[in-house]
Amino acid sequence: MLPEDERIEAQVGAALRFKGWTICTAESCTGGLIAHRLTNIPGCSEYVVGGVVSYANEAKINLLGVPAATIASVGAVSEATARAMADGVRALFDADISVSVTGIAGPGGGSPEKPVGLTYIGVAVRGYETRVERFVWGSDREGNKALSADAALRMALEAIKL
Repeated sequence: MLPEDERIEAQVGAALRFKGWTICTAESCTGGLIAHRLTNIPGCSEYVVGGVVSYANEAKINLLGVPAATIASVGAVSEATARAMADGVRALFDADISVSVTGIAGPGGGSPEKPVGLTYIGVAVRGYETRVERFVWGSDREGNKALSADAALRMALEAIKL
């Protein structure tokens, strides 16, 4: 295990502190893992403002403002949904930066078009266009969740350092 100050979540925290920024999360397939990791760092109350675990489509729509038409047309696991989740949670908490994750953790739920491990991660930064990346992980459920959380934290750190 890495020393606390070398973990990506500690690096994100240090970068947020340096800039005086706040962060929030909108998580589906990771089930709160990103927020959990961020809040494992002492002093995180200086920059973590909250998060939403929006596993059900209704939560994405009602809490985060994801248009029902988006989910109906392209699905919950899509670039458009990840973007709307990131934008919606950032606005909800009035944070400087947000991360969102939606995907198929597995072992079931996949299809040829959307295989198990497919994940979209969004990062919204106040004043900038929201960025979404697509990943396809090849692990089991817990591994896919961990890989998604790692990627989301890396993307957040890159965005903070811009």
